[in-house]
Amino acid sequence: MERVRAGDSSSPVSPGRTLLAAALLGVGGYGFAVAVVGVTALALIQVGVALMERPALLLGVSVVMGQGVAFGTFALGYLAYTDRGFDFVAARVPTLRDLAWSVGGLVALFAGLVALSVLFSAFGVQSASNAVAEFGERDPRIFLLLVPLSFLFIGPGEELLYRGVVQGRLREAFGPWVAIAAASFVFAVVHVFSLRGAGKIAYLAVLLVLSPILGLAYERTDNLVVPALVHGAFNAIQFYVAYLTATGWLPA
Repeated sequence: MERVRAGDSSSPVSPGRTLLAAALLGVGGYGFAVAVVGVTALALIQVGVALMERPALLLGVSVVMGQGVAFGTFALGYLAYTDRGFDFVAARVPTLRDLAWSVGGLVALFAGLVALSVLFSAFGVQSASNAVAEFGERDPRIFLLLVPLSFLFIGPGEELLYRGVVQGRLREAFGPWVAIAAASFVFAVVHVFSLRGAGKIAYLAVLLVLSPILGLAYERTDNLVVPALVHGAFNAIQFYVAYLTATGWLPA
């Protein structure tokens, strides 16, 4: 079964309905993740697990149950409910071409991040920090925990929902380019809930610039494994650098 693309369906697709669906998928997926993590945390506390006193365990539960279980269940549940089927999302073992796109995408993400950092520094713009940084400040080893979690849950979970389902849904009505831009906007806006401090607009600007790289990688390779791998590697490298910085191996 081939993925549905703009113009493939014989029935008309409403642009307004598609935009609404994309927004609800993006926000709804996040809300569902919050609920799943909350219920899981309460259940663990009720059985005697000192979750709030163990930040590494708390973060692990949040990532596994949030980006992993909740995002995956929400995305696949939507595909099943709408009869699009799991083949709506293209995924396969990466080819050499896919791996080349993965390396290129990772380089492009860091190039964009460095360029924006230089630009922000030149104009004295500060970016907000992610809530995860607070856990790392309490225990730098948490950054190390996030390295494998980035590959196993964060990259795959977020890409499945926001690129595989949201971008795929938008593609039905608008084609790939608008779908990439709109899905990136939804992806960026949802992250505002996890930000701390001033500079939220700057942080969102970074996501708006970098997210289309992931969307483009998906469209060009027709393989969700590619943006998931790029996303996971991008986060993992940053977490490892944060660990080295927090422990004094790298200058702050």
